[in-house]
Amino acid sequence: MTDKQKYDIADLLYLMSRLRDPDTGCPWDLKQDFASIVPHTLEETYEVVDAIGRQDYDHLREELGDLLFQVIFYSQLGDEDELFDFHQVVDALVRKLVTRHPHVFPDKTLSSQRNPELNPEEGQIKQTWEALKRKDRSDKGKSGRLADVPLALPALSRASKLQKRASSHGFDWAELEPVVDKIDEELAELKEAIELNQSTHIEEELGDLIFACVNLARHSGLDAETVLRKANRKFETRFATMESQANDKQVVFESLNTEQKNQLWEAAKLIEKKRLLADQK
Repeated sequence: MTDKQKYDIADLLYLMSRLRDPDTGCPWDLKQDFASIVPHTLEETYEVVDAIGRQDYDHLREELGDLLFQVIFYSQLGDEDELFDFHQVVDALVRKLVTRHPHVFPDKTLSSQRNPELNPEEGQIKQTWEALKRKDRSDKGKSGRLADVPLALPALSRASKLQKRASSHGFDWAELEPVVDKIDEELAELKEAIELNQSTHIEEELGDLIFACVNLARHSGLDAETVLRKANRKFETRFATMESQANDKQVVFESLNTEQKNQLWEAAKLIEKKRLLADQK
């Protein structure tokens, strides 16, 4: 670096203002607005998630920077439109987090501290958090208990949030067994719809089945998005192994019949199992 040993947040804010300078800024950045950079925000978010999933922490540092830049960009746009600036974003965030953590900041000030000998129970902390969130929703005029679960969330994540919100209001199963039973029930209804060959009914019942599976993940302490991402990666790995086996045999993958491809799939699973056993040793 030529200007400084290490740049800081003030430098990043200055850089953003330079990129948006009407006379000397970047033409691409100058064309952007709130809506146009949303796809980039989603992409950067998923790249952060992917780096964490792969435990690629060197790459994660870079991806977190890219995600932070999205916040800086939105803040610059807000400042230009006299809506808000970055400092107001930070101020609102700190105030909200201080308020929602009375077990850490008992006087609702950043400098206050609780007695370290008083250890609040996790269940009570969660109840307090949800109660404060309900108050925030009420203050914002959102009366419905599910009203502010964002529509733009990925479907699996939104299903989990809807279920968690309903659970916080007492609408939930207390044990895992009825959750599994519900999956069996939805699967039976899907099979019936398939037998009747009713596409609209199939779509509805398939949605109910997926929703029930998300509920099982939640009750098992798992995140449905993470579970499916891992399943995707496993499928990709096995499929790549199948392709590799076909290449080793000098055959075109597409020329194989279903039975031959299934044999490669089972062989890929066996290779994966052996690899896992070797890693455990």
